[in-house]
Order: sequence, then structure tokens, then C-alpha cells
Amino acid sequence: QVQLVESGGGSVQAGGSLRLSCAASGYTIRNYCMAWFRQAPGKEREGVAFIDRTGSTGYTESVKGRFTISRDNAKNTLNLQMNSLKPEDTAVYYCAMSERFYCLRTAVDFFRYWGQGTQVTVSS
Repeated sequence: QVQLVESGGGSVQAGGSLRLSCAASGYTIRNYCMAWFRQAPGKEREGVAFIDRTGSTGYTESVKGRFTISRDNAKNTLNLQMNSLKPEDTAVYYCAMSERFYCLRTAVDFFRYWGQGTQVTVSS
């Protein structure tokens, strides 16, 4: 049974930073494609950042150069460092895990396991 628990969300002013963490149990996350998604009110859930078993990463265009996804293998934790935050980054952020080694697709249905989400609010 995989369990993903996010933490680190909160409220910040534009230009600020937040670091999200996702503690995993039941699986060793370094072996699988992991991702951060976000969902703003009235919008579809979108993939933000991805990392596969080799450590290769990918980002949606709007966060490139500002967000960094990483893993702490010793703690079995996925992280998302978010810098230069903008009001349009406001959303509920979800940690997700695929059962595949590589991030062959970035669609929601490629990921089987999800955390409960953590709110990020960026004010102007």
C-alpha cells in the first residue's frame, strides 16, 4: 500500500519561495517516475515537474528556471523547491507516483498514486 503525504504549503507574497515535501511509504520512490501536479480553482490538474529513476527531470514551461524537483533517497521523500513565486502559481499541489520507471507520459492517468494535496497561495 503506497501512501504519499505532502507538506510545506502555505501563503507567500509574490517573489517569495516555498519548499514542498512528499513523504512516501510502501514503495521506494527512487525506482519510479514521480511528479508534482497542481490544480487551481476551476482549472484542470496539470503536471508541473517530473523525475524518473535516472534522476532526469522535466518541467512545464511556466515554471522552468523557478522550480526544482528532487528526491532524498535516504528519507524516501520527493521535494519541490519553488522560487520567484507568482500569483498564478496559486493552487493545490499534489505529489504523484507512477508504477513505471520512466516518465513516458505526463498525463494524470499515467500516475496511480496520489497524495492528499497541499495548498499554495501567492499574493501580489
